[in-house]
Amino acid sequence: MKPDKLDCRLNLSNPQKTSPDLKLESGSLKGKFPVVLDGGRTIIFISDKSREKEIIERYNNRGNQIKP
Repeated sequence: MKPDKLDCRLNLSNPQKTSPDLKLESGSLKGKFPVVLDGGRTIIFISDKSREKEIIERYNNRGNQIKP
């Protein structure tokens, strides 16, 4: 008889205690800063904190541009 899936997950022979740094960096928010836009309805994460003001201005002015 095959063992139950739950039993297999509980009896791992070699569980990892921590994740490697490479896995934490790809697609994660490690080293990023949140920028709150649109009164808290939109949050983006940037790596350069000094560009926060510029990004907020560009987001607020995106609807004011004239389209040809």
